[in-house]
Amino acid sequence: MKSIETKELITAIEELEKERGINKEYLLESLETALITAYKRNFDSAENVKVTMDSSTGDIKVYSVKEIVDEVEDETLQISLEEAKKKNKEAKVGDTVEFEIIPRDFGRIAAQTAKQVIVQKIREAERNMVFTEYNDRKGEIVSGIVQKADGGTVVLDLGRLEGIMLVKDQIPTEEYRVNDKVRAYVVSVEKGIKGAPQVLVSRSNPDFVRKLFEFEIPEIYEGLIEIKNVARDAGSRSKVAVYSTNENIDPVGSCVGQKGIRIQNIINELKGEKIDVIEWNEDPAIFISAALLPAQVMAVDIKEEERFAQVIVSDDQLSLAIGKAGQNARLAARLTNWKIDIKSESQFRELLEKQKDEQTVEGNE
Repeated sequence: MKSIETKELITAIEELEKERGINKEYLLESLETALITAYKRNFDSAENVKVTMDSSTGDIKVYSVKEIVDEVEDETLQISLEEAKKKNKEAKVGDTVEFEIIPRDFGRIAAQTAKQVIVQKIREAERNMVFTEYNDRKGEIVSGIVQKADGGTVVLDLGRLEGIMLVKDQIPTEEYRVNDKVRAYVVSVEKGIKGAPQVLVSRSNPDFVRKLFEFEIPEIYEGLIEIKNVARDAGSRSKVAVYSTNENIDPVGSCVGQKGIRIQNIINELKGEKIDVIEWNEDPAIFISAALLPAQVMAVDIKEEERFAQVIVSDDQLSLAIGKAGQNARLAARLTNWKIDIKSESQFRELLEKQKDEQTVEGNE
């Protein structure tokens, strides 16, 4: 069964392979499967059908496939061994035999089915290409234009598809307006409804700050300075721990830049979010002291097994160490991954006096 349409179909399939990278054999297999369904639907057939399409000529053949049995119970699906041997002398029970059938007007049905399959496969291929492109950009920063911003989920036009920024991924202090240009961090790429790729982006993720540092600080991008950790209250304050194995490099100074110009570019992108850059140290006491900046720490008592640190600060530094609503202490704990208890010098003295009195009472008893 061959026609001008099927010849054109093969040409179209070959062009799709060249231009869009859609494998020809994959397309033909999909087409053959669709033609079986189309045949059964249009000819109300319960037969076990096989459809083949010649990859060079476009010649379509339809076969009825029957199982060879000793005793035929269903003539639509089965054939006796005696009848099968008329077609193939070596036939045996359990094998299958194929009979070519020439359904009336199947060429037109085949052409319509082919068009539908090709359109579907083109869409699938495009979705897969876009998915691969953006999946490779996971963990990167992308730019988009705000398409939708109604107080809930923000939708960004990223070019070939949309970026979804959920409420939890937005900076609470920011307002997003339609047509605003926004940069965001690609958190994940998923296949959504009907296989369409969906890019989830964030501006509140701590890794957004990490990536901005990579953009602005050449030494980080080149691997001379390492970002050890980032702790963040999006829109308010971030603490970034940096480290360099090169003794000639000042990791904090390099990140801040001359007159603060490097760090200022990041602050501007984050609409004024405060950023504390802290030098990481393998000694937890030194690292914890640095993490509590701008407060000045007097002493740190470490309990390694519990990852617990008792921190003592002067009375006038207590509120600064704890921070507004406990923010400074909370971010320091996240940055260092240690539990931190902060006490003023007076509180610590009172605690020692109380313990001393209790020990005295116990001794008298």
